[in-house]
Amino acid sequence: MLGAVIPEAPAQPRAAGAWDLPGHSWLGPQWSWHPDRPRTAHTKPELTPLEGREANHRAVTALLDAAGVEHFTVPGVDDRSSVIGVPEPRRAAALAALAAGTDGSGAFATAVRPGRPLERPLRPADRADWDRFADTPVLQVSWPLLDPTGTLALGHEYGCAVEFWTVDGGLLRAPRANRIAGRVAADGPPVELPAHLFTRLLSAHGTDPVNHRTVRSRAEFDRTGIDAITFPVDLVYTWVDGTDPAWQRRKAEASGAVYHSESASDARFLSRDELRYSLRSLRLNAPWVRNVYVVTDDQRPHWLDEDVPGLRVVDHREVFADPANLPTFNSHAIESQLHRIDGLAEHFLYLNDDMFVGRPLSPHAFFTPTGIAKHFPSAARIPLGPVSAEDTPVDAACKNNRVLLEECFGRVNSQPMDHIPYALLRSVMTEMSERFPAEWARTAASRFRAMTDLSVTSSLHHYYALFTGRSVPSSLRYGYVQLAHPELAQRLARMLAWRDRDAICVNDAFSVPEDMAAQNAVLEPWLEAYFPTRSRYERGPR
Repeated sequence: MLGAVIPEAPAQPRAAGAWDLPGHSWLGPQWSWHPDRPRTAHTKPELTPLEGREANHRAVTALLDAAGVEHFTVPGVDDRSSVIGVPEPRRAAALAALAAGTDGSGAFATAVRPGRPLERPLRPADRADWDRFADTPVLQVSWPLLDPTGTLALGHEYGCAVEFWTVDGGLLRAPRANRIAGRVAADGPPVELPAHLFTRLLSAHGTDPVNHRTVRSRAEFDRTGIDAITFPVDLVYTWVDGTDPAWQRRKAEASGAVYHSESASDARFLSRDELRYSLRSLRLNAPWVRNVYVVTDDQRPHWLDEDVPGLRVVDHREVFADPANLPTFNSHAIESQLHRIDGLAEHFLYLNDDMFVGRPLSPHAFFTPTGIAKHFPSAARIPLGPVSAEDTPVDAACKNNRVLLEECFGRVNSQPMDHIPYALLRSVMTEMSERFPAEWARTAASRFRAMTDLSVTSSLHHYYALFTGRSVPSSLRYGYVQLAHPELAQRLARMLAWRDRDAICVNDAFSVPEDMAAQNAVLEPWLEAYFPTRSRYERGPR
């Protein structure tokens, strides 16, 4: 039975490669800290953190079902691990079922002490090992999981916690806090409830089918907690294929005097297939997204499956208020029109295709349950003074934003934002376009980056929303990697080994054409290693 849920398959060591670091095993740092830990794992095709979480949940519940042990799924406080409750009188039967069912399967188990860090997991060898949990209020069970490429490993944090609920008259009482209820009826019947009630990594609005599964639980948990995000969140990309001859012709025809050399950098428009991997990062780490909009200049990635529900390619002609401003090669101009996408949610994330979600995040990383957006100020500073010839287009746009903010609110912006997914409100974008019509129109009309541009999505929106009570400062742990950095390979290798960044940006602003081949040789295998599981937006078998 267990093999049907998590097939036993010892992972095969792979040859040392570009992403191996001294002192880190190929299974990842979560196992390499302890040399006595086994170097085997269960391989699982199409592995994602949520699929790993669910596989452990299914494995534990299957063992309890086979032994006739009553159980119910509980909304735990850790989104990565699942939780099931078992009545205390059924503890012995539950432990016996787990001992018998996990024998030789490579399972790990650990006692969970409420209020304490998760202990180092052990691999029980026999029933005597399981007897050590005879008085443990909570234990966590997991099977190490590995994707077939050997680059994505999931450890004990994605396991299934078994809570033993004590009998208190006609009630069952929880051994620790959860998100909804500490007591349930002892004789309550089981009910099937939406899985999104039990982890914030899922959403009722998500179009990925994983969002619409059910679990066996209790009616008491069929509630929406105060920390739940109940509104849909969409995601918008701007994308260009700089190798497209038709696009290159349009750009050549439109090009004239460019004020700053960075404005029309060829590296800025080079496609390294980053969009493919950014979409993979959504499946792995943000499956709660509703719709994905890819905004392009009459282009389509050849591998993109546009028939998948929840995906739409949007041409510039659909969103620009004034078609006379097209074609455009100015990201500031394109970004000023994103709120005009038909059907776009009020709450949306905006990503460049060089941005990736680095580890599982809930929408709470970007919005509060009340709908307020979050923004992420950088440690850098915007230069003082008016726009000058020495300013980059980015700094010039921030200075132009500053003029509007000071006129409206009597305050100045001194920090740019981190180059990570931007949490935006459609209503704020619309309001700003109506409040600053001349500046907005001037930005939209700039076919290449100009010193008069506004940077709407990366800066102005966040400060305007802050001053009007619709955004709050926050922080994410992120990695910013310049492809031109001399230690590029080492930096990427560390990120792959640790997988501890919420968001990652791999930027090519300072790349020069003669270095691109070498940079691609480093970047492309890293992208495939970090994001090995295909997204549902890719054509072909998965």
